[in-house]
Amino acid sequence: MNFEQFNLDSRLKQGILKAGYETPTPIQEAAIPAALQGQDLIGTAQTGTGKTAAFVLPILNRLLDGPRGAPRALIVTPTRELADQINDVIRTLAAGTKIRSVTVYGGVGANPQIQALRQGVEILVACPGRLLDLIAQGHARMEKIEVLVLDEADRMFDMGFLPDVRRIIKAVPAKRQTLLFSATFPPEVEQLAAQTLSRPKRIAVGISRPAHTVTHALYPVPPHLKSQLLLELLKRTETDSVLIFTRTRHRAEKVDRQVHKAGYRVTSLHSDRSQGQRQAALSGFKSGKYQIMVATDIAARGLDVESISHVINYDMPDTADAYIHRIGRTGRAEKTGDAFTLVTPDDADMIRTLEKIMGKPLPRATLEDFDYTVPAPPKVEPAIHNRHKPMAHHTPTPAPTATHHSRNGLAPRRKK
Repeated sequence: MNFEQFNLDSRLKQGILKAGYETPTPIQEAAIPAALQGQDLIGTAQTGTGKTAAFVLPILNRLLDGPRGAPRALIVTPTRELADQINDVIRTLAAGTKIRSVTVYGGVGANPQIQALRQGVEILVACPGRLLDLIAQGHARMEKIEVLVLDEADRMFDMGFLPDVRRIIKAVPAKRQTLLFSATFPPEVEQLAAQTLSRPKRIAVGISRPAHTVTHALYPVPPHLKSQLLLELLKRTETDSVLIFTRTRHRAEKVDRQVHKAGYRVTSLHSDRSQGQRQAALSGFKSGKYQIMVATDIAARGLDVESISHVINYDMPDTADAYIHRIGRTGRAEKTGDAFTLVTPDDADMIRTLEKIMGKPLPRATLEDFDYTVPAPPKVEPAIHNRHKPMAHHTPTPAPTATHHSRNGLAPRRKK
């Protein structure tokens, strides 16, 4: 199948060519015809599957006819990064049209957003908090919305946005088309879908396990040697585009400093950084200015950088879903990629869960010539008022015995 067969308006051809689209992905093949017919949709797809174009193209096709100057499509998304990326796709695909879009989110001044709304836009890409503020102030008018997209609904639930999303749904017309996308369906998201959509068509593409284009390896390591092992891994890895995930922003900053000190061009992405800093980090990583980006899970969803060769989990994530989304940053668009995860004995339960999802054991790996037996540094003497409390006793973790390496200590790279 090719894009010609969707019978899209000829004015969209320029944008499709500009985006380099030839053959639709499975989610596009399934979602675009239904969306073009005006059906409500519930879409479930792995990241990196072309989901954004699956809803943007039908929206553009619809908006080419009818009034201009007022918002007619609203796309609600959990993070600023994802809003910017969706807007980039809209601008590319709308190249041959005069359809205008604007992003609306907090962390930056509201005035440019208000000005854009005054000048007239047809598509709003918004995070919930700032959108509700602008609705309350009368700057964002919802009465002409014809299409509502709720993207990454489970992520919005995780981030506590569902009450805001419900308020947004009440603000838009009851007669509309609604497209809901979610990687997983906790009960709250299922309930939202049942209350919000009308006879939706369900589309599910590749939801059960990570992309087949990703090679996985677990690197067992004592907790106190994680940073040393990470730096050794980086030494033995192609470091043109490596994404490192940590569990906390404090840890992200620490790893950023350590990697920088080792001589790499590195940046970080987490919730303590301003919007300007986040955008600079993301664009610098995309352009190759930075070889390595250290990020918390804020970057795991929707981060669209095609050339990431390696994802390294410095910390194992809290859930299997988070693991799948993190490693989905590599091996995109049928290219191959590697996912390395540093694991400690505390991660045993999560490893079992992941192996159950994937239906096979994840290979364990060790690095040749790396000393796993270095003891942990001694504990600092507790303060005097804690003297009566027993000190924590630390037993160094024994070196792992499993091996999975080639001459340079890493799994062999597959050709791109």
